[in-house]
Amino acid sequence: MAIDLKKMRNIGIMAHIDAGKTTTTERILFYTGKIHKIGEIDDGAATMDFMKQEQERGITIASAAITTTWKDHTINIIDTPGHVDFTAEVERSLRVLDGAIAVICAVDGVQPQTETVWRQADKFNVPRMCFVNKMDRIGADFFYSINDVREKFGANTVALQIPIGQGEKFEGLIDLIKMKEIRWNAEDKGETFTESEIAEERKAEALKWREKLIDDVASADDELGMLYLEGEEITNDMLKASIRKCTINRSIVPCLLGSARRDKGVQPLIDAVIDYLPCPTDVPPAKGKHIKKDREEDVEIPCDDKKMPLGLVFKIQQDREMGSLCFVRVYSGKFTAGGQFLNVGKKKRERVNRILRVNANQMEQMDSVSAGDIAVFVGLKLASTGDTLGSEGMPVLLESLKFPEPVISIAIEPETLSDKDKLVDTLAVMSREDPTFTSHEDAETGQLIISGMGELHLDVLVTRMKDDFGVKANVGAPRVTYRESVSTESSESCTWEKNLAGKDNAAGLTLRIFQNEQGRGNTYSCTVHDNAIPEEIYDAVKSGIENSFASGIQYGYPCADVGVEVTSIDYNELTGTPFAFTACAAQAFDEAARKASPQILEPVMNVDITCPVEFVGDAISQITQRGGIISGQDSKSTGEIVHCTAPMAKMFGFSTNLRSVTQGRASFSMEFAHFQVKQGGLDGAGF
Repeated sequence: MAIDLKKMRNIGIMAHIDAGKTTTTERILFYTGKIHKIGEIDDGAATMDFMKQEQERGITIASAAITTTWKDHTINIIDTPGHVDFTAEVERSLRVLDGAIAVICAVDGVQPQTETVWRQADKFNVPRMCFVNKMDRIGADFFYSINDVREKFGANTVALQIPIGQGEKFEGLIDLIKMKEIRWNAEDKGETFTESEIAEERKAEALKWREKLIDDVASADDELGMLYLEGEEITNDMLKASIRKCTINRSIVPCLLGSARRDKGVQPLIDAVIDYLPCPTDVPPAKGKHIKKDREEDVEIPCDDKKMPLGLVFKIQQDREMGSLCFVRVYSGKFTAGGQFLNVGKKKRERVNRILRVNANQMEQMDSVSAGDIAVFVGLKLASTGDTLGSEGMPVLLESLKFPEPVISIAIEPETLSDKDKLVDTLAVMSREDPTFTSHEDAETGQLIISGMGELHLDVLVTRMKDDFGVKANVGAPRVTYRESVSTESSESCTWEKNLAGKDNAAGLTLRIFQNEQGRGNTYSCTVHDNAIPEEIYDAVKSGIENSFASGIQYGYPCADVGVEVTSIDYNELTGTPFAFTACAAQAFDEAARKASPQILEPVMNVDITCPVEFVGDAISQITQRGGIISGQDSKSTGEIVHCTAPMAKMFGFSTNLRSVTQGRASFSMEFAHFQVKQGGLDGAGF
């Protein structure tokens, strides 16, 4: 049965670690009837945190997808991690969402990771609303929290509700659209609630905020603004329609409140998802590149199930029984179970054996999935995160996901020789699942090196390797992963000839190598357009360059911010083989890069330290001793937040030292900022 796209919502729940994302999601599932018992994170029983480690650590690691219904609407929910080490999970979820709920802690307001996920949502133009959670906690302040969002992000926050009491006195809320007081029944876990007229002592405050709500929305919507200025009566339906329009065009951010843990405020939040967040046809068409023989052409992909099929693989998860589960957002057309489709980037056909609807860790079989929906495909052998699925009739490449570079590495070795193959296979599976996790063999030592986004990230992956895959391995101490780049420009012409199995192989090309601006990453381009040269030769040259990016210049570290442009290709149809051109491209890159003044880059991290005001001096002293630079400081009700940057190599052991000088009262979060030129030579801190 086809789903009405107007009655579908693809939403994500995002926030700083421990703001209550998973708890809020559990309540949504309970009230929408998807689960019959609320699981708590503290008990290790949350539905969305179904990985063993998530239950043990009390944090979300992998974004879990689940489908539920509310008031005749279908809602696909993706619960994302809050810890910076799992930023790739957040990034790939936001890429495929139509709307998001940002969960804000009523006590702490905007926290460091909230800023990261907010920036990621801005990058993908995701309309969002705020849910100010933990209103029952001591120190909770709804108005401070929404003002903090306004100040930090320049967001036009608009309160749709105000609280009845805050902290220990939190009773319920006043709905500023219905102009009713709402209180929840604790006996049935908040499933029922009562609406009543606003008490006389709260009426003036409620009218003041209702007027502010209308004023803010009228300022963002010209149509409503004209009626407002002309003194026309603004009905609730008019106001809701205007809030929806302004939320979708991102000119306002509606703010709601509650306490998910105390079962208060969740049903109005689900209503707001239906009322104000966009359906798949409300958001602009997805953008892609139509692959033609000699060029790529930018195209828009409208959400229409009558068009050619097109979908994006945004996540891969390994299942012991079914193999690779590919989470796919369908942007156009319809995918049917048992059908064959084209992996556009890899130019290979793949069969979709089964299509499943995901209910956290439960699966429901589907015959097909259409534009606008999210489902799991089983049977794809070659697909990896960021791949586009389409057809020969519509070879469109959707914008691929870009992930941050891994910055920390550890050596890993199997306990016995017989475990080596199992370890290598497991690493390959985990790399397909998580693009920020990489592995390679060190050419000099023969050690297997794995790299990730942080100590927690690698700790989780190693634990998973041992527990889920049964791999027995020894792990070394974590070390920094450096990068190599060039500082000048260089050109190189190269020829490569070899006789293999009695056949001559020859290739020739010229390339230019140069430094890209910081943060752009590696780029490859080819200015040669000759129809006499087969497509496979162009692919071979590109493959040779991309392999060279991964293997580095002098020390074997991956390249960063290096640009390569191939300006000429010398091809002979008798001797020109793809193998020869791959080898020739690698040789030309190597020679050109060594002439372009290569340099070592080290990762620099953004560090946010939260501590009581009396320990700020000690905390700053700890970071400056490690070569850190202080960039700012904020005051919050929970203490001071110091913003700084520091080299990753100097941050090992920082957690212990910080706790020591602040009597255990400080905490910090750290995420990758950029690579910068390393001063001095290598000191053994990397591989």
